[in-house]
Amino acid sequence: MTDKADTIKKKAAMLQALEKTLGVVTTACRNVGVSRETHYKWLRIDEKYQKAVEDLNEVALDFGESQLHQLMKDTQPAAIIFYLKTKGKKRGYIERHEFEHGGSITINTHEGDKDL
Repeated sequence: MTDKADTIKKKAAMLQALEKTLGVVTTACRNVGVSRETHYKWLRIDEKYQKAVEDLNEVALDFGESQLHQLMKDTQPAAIIFYLKTKGKKRGYIERHEFEHGGSITINTHEGDKDL
C-alpha cells in the first residue's frame, strides 16, 4: 500500500473513531494508532478532513444538547438552570450583566494613570 493510500485509510478510520468517541481526540487517536500531532497536521493541511471533523463536532454538540433536553424533561434542576443561563440570557436569566467595551480603560494607581 502506498503512503498516500495508507493516509487516506487512516483518515477515514480516524473520522470513524472520532464519531464513536464524540470527538475525543486522544481516545480516537489511540484507537486508530495515529498520533495527536498527525491528526492536528491533517486538520491544518487537509480542508476536506477539517470539514469532516467540524461536522462531527457539531454532531457531538447535538448529542449533548439532546441529553440536556432529556435531563430537563426529567425535571433535573441543574439542567434547567444551566439551559436558562445559556439559552435564556436574552430573557433575563443571568446572574450578572456582561458588557462589551471597545475603548481603552484607565486604571488609577499610586504610580499614576495607566491606559490599557
